[in-house]
Amino acid sequence: MHTVELLHEALEAARRLGYDVRQDWLGGDGGGHCIVRGRRMLLLDIAQSPEEQLEVVTDALRGDSNVRALEISHTLSDRLELRSVAA
Repeated sequence: MHTVELLHEALEAARRLGYDVRQDWLGGDGGGHCIVRGRRMLLLDIAQSPEEQLEVVTDALRGDSNVRALEISHTLSDRLELRSVAA
């Protein structure tokens, strides 16, 4: 799966988990995730590459235990390190 497609899937997952997603020009300084007035926010810096933006989103998703309840692709699941390895 292409990085941009994976980014779109990860953003959709974040939205389904209740994140307010903002994409703004931050000059390459990066984005992140936080809680503002009880609302979960995900801020992406559009000056960054899709790979860098994807890392910001996956970092937020990894910290959310509810992500396991979502139907997501194997590629995104692997990226989030959610799939268990068979012994």
